[in-house]
Amino acid sequence: MVCFIHANNGLKADRQRYEGCVLATRLRSLIHIHFAFDLHVYVLGFDRVPASIDQQTRGRPADSRTEDRRDWHANRSDVHSGSEGGIDVRRFVSFRASAMPGLFLLPIVTFLVVMAHQAHSQSSNSNNDATARNAVLLATQGEQIFRFDTFGDQAFWGGMLKLHLAIEGASLGGVGPGVSPKTALTVGLKVDVDAMPRNLLEQVEHGQVNLNDPAVTVALLKSNAVVGVTGFFNPGGTLQSIGIQCALCHSTVDNSLPALCAGAIQPNPGTGCIGHRLDGWPNRDLNVGAIVSLAPDLSPFASLLNISQAAVRTVLSSWGPGKFDAELILDGKAFNAQQITDGTVTGTSVTAATLLPPAFGLGGVNLHTWTGWGSVPHWNAFVANLEMHGKGRFWDPRLNDAVQFPIAAAHGFGDLPHISPDDDQITSKLQALQFYQLALPAPQPPPGSFDPAAAERGDQLFSNKAKCNNCHVEPLWTDAGWNLHTPTEICIDSFQADRAPDHRYRTSPIGDLFTHMKGGFYHDGRFPTLGSVVDHYNTCLSLGLTNGEKSDLIQYLLSLTFGPPSKTKH
Repeated sequence: MVCFIHANNGLKADRQRYEGCVLATRLRSLIHIHFAFDLHVYVLGFDRVPASIDQQTRGRPADSRTEDRRDWHANRSDVHSGSEGGIDVRRFVSFRASAMPGLFLLPIVTFLVVMAHQAHSQSSNSNNDATARNAVLLATQGEQIFRFDTFGDQAFWGGMLKLHLAIEGASLGGVGPGVSPKTALTVGLKVDVDAMPRNLLEQVEHGQVNLNDPAVTVALLKSNAVVGVTGFFNPGGTLQSIGIQCALCHSTVDNSLPALCAGAIQPNPGTGCIGHRLDGWPNRDLNVGAIVSLAPDLSPFASLLNISQAAVRTVLSSWGPGKFDAELILDGKAFNAQQITDGTVTGTSVTAATLLPPAFGLGGVNLHTWTGWGSVPHWNAFVANLEMHGKGRFWDPRLNDAVQFPIAAAHGFGDLPHISPDDDQITSKLQALQFYQLALPAPQPPPGSFDPAAAERGDQLFSNKAKCNNCHVEPLWTDAGWNLHTPTEICIDSFQADRAPDHRYRTSPIGDLFTHMKGGFYHDGRFPTLGSVVDHYNTCLSLGLTNGEKSDLIQYLLSLTFGPPSKTKH
C-alpha cells in the first residue's frame, strides 16, 4: 500500500521512492520464497515417496501399493546410516548450499531497505525545509513591503499635494514653518529607534537636539527612521517627494524610551514616541487628518469632493487621533447626522471617520474592516490603490453603484485603468503582504493587566449568560464564517453600515484589546470604555448582568489574545 501511495503522488521524488520500494519488496519476496522452498524440501524430503515407487505401483490394488510404500519407508534406515544425528548429510549440505545465496542477499536487501527509508525521510525533510524556506521568504518580503513600500504613491503625496514642501519649511526650501520633530510627534508620527543614527539618538537622549527644528525631521527621514513615511531626496540633499506605507497607520513603537515623547503627546497605553517597531498595532495617536491638512495643495481632494480646500481641511480636522475615513472618496459623506445607540440619540454631526484597527489577529477571519468590505488582500489592494494612491490595478464592480457610491462610480474606481504589469507596483506584492500580516504574532497581555480569578469567572459568563461567544467565537473572537450582522441586531444606527456593500457591521475580533485602548470602542469610538460596551449589550440583549458580573466579564475581555487556546486557559 505504501508503494502504491508513493506511485500515485505524481512527484518525481515519490516516483523514485516508489521504484526503490518495489525493488526492495521484490528482493525480500525472493529471499522469503527461496528459504521457504529449501526449508520445505529439508523438512518434508525424508518422508516423500519417490516418484519411481508411485509409477511402479500405479494400476495395482491399493493394498499392494500401500505395502510397497511401507517397504520403502522401512528401508530408510540405510539412508540414515552414516548420517550425523540422524540427518542426511548430503541433503543438509544441499540445503545449506542452496540457502547461501539468500544469506548473501539478506544484508544487501537490508541495506537497500534502510537506504530507501532514509531517502524517504530525507525527501520528507526536504519538502518540509522547502515549505519553511518559502514561508520565511514570504514573511521577509512582506515585512519590507509593509514597512517600506510606497507602491509609487509619492507621485500623489509629494507630486500632487506637495506635502514634502510643508515638511521642509521655508527655511529649507519648502513652504511654511516646516514640520519639527515635536510637531511630528504631536500628530502621532513615530520614530524607529533602531534606524536612528547612534550619535543622533544619544544627542536626543541628552537634550542636545533642537526638537523644534524641521532640519532634524529631514535628518530622520534620510535615516528612514520615521515609521510609515519615506522621503525621496534630490542629489543636493533636499526633499524631492514624500511617500507613505502600510506601517503609517498600522504600526507604532514601544515605550522603551518614554521620556523621548518630550511632552508632545500622551501615547496610547503600552506605546511610545521613539522606540522599537510594533508592527500590526494600530497607531491610535496618529492624526491622519491633521497630517494631510499640512499639505500646501489639497486641490485633488477638493476637486474629487466638489468642495473648497478650506472645506476639505474642515473635514480632515474633524477626524482626530486614531481615525481615518476610507469611504469619504467613495460617497462624500463626512458626518453622521444622528448617532443612535440602544434607541437613544448619542450624538449629532459625528465625524464619519472610523478607528484604525489592528493588522494582527487576521488569521481565520473571513471579512475585514468594520463593515466587512472583503478579505485581507482585497482591502490591501483597495487601500494601496484608492487611499494611498499607489500605482496598480483594482477591480470591485460594487463601486459602480451610483446611488451608494456616487463619487466612486463617477470616477471609475471600481475598475481602475488597465496599466501594463510592468507599471503595476501593487498587485505582485499582495501575496507577501498578506502572508506577513497573517504571520504577525499576537501580543500577550502585560503582566498585571487583568485579574486572573475574575477573568476565569468572566470566561463562564462570556460563553453563557453574556452570550458573547455567540458571535465572538473563541479563539478567532469573531464569527467563524460570514461575520456580518445587521445594525438592528446590535442596536445601533446604520450610518456606517450603509457605506459598505452589505449594509452590515462586522463582528470585530476582540483579542488584544490592550493594544488599542485609546480612542474608544466600536467602529466610531462611541463607547469610551469597555464598561460602556458591556452596559450597551446588557441593555440591547436584556442580559440582566449584575455589576459584579460586568466587572468579571471586563477582566476576561482584557485577557483575550489571538491564536490557539493554551493548555492552561488564560
